[in-house]
Amino acid sequence: MLRVGELIRHAVAQLLSRSQISDPTLDAHTITVSRVKMSPDLKLATIYVMPLGGKDEPHVLAALDRHRRFMRGEIAHQINLKFAPEIRFRIDDSFDAVSRIDAILNSEHVKRDLETHDDDTPNNDADA
Repeated sequence: MLRVGELIRHAVAQLLSRSQISDPTLDAHTITVSRVKMSPDLKLATIYVMPLGGKDEPHVLAALDRHRRFMRGEIAHQINLKFAPEIRFRIDDSFDAVSRIDAILNSEHVKRDLETHDDDTPNNDADA
């Protein structure tokens, strides 16, 4: 599943980077294909994308959905599978999760808890 997902991710990224799809919305945005999640039977590929800067996400998803049939055919030509999986596009929200975790780790409460104090260090002189 992981290998097929990675092959599909590369195929979709090539389609988008080579401008093989003529759509003004897709031409105006740089789109990152972050990951592809395959169903266990390899019949469905969920492709997670993110437009650069996170701008116009609904418009980009709509444009990708309009060209889903063409992209499925191109993926089938590039990847030698028994059948071409159905594809669907989703916005990758893992970038937001990373930002939230970064904000939490850089907050004053966490920094305060992580600071080492002289009182907290064990006394190794007692072991001697």
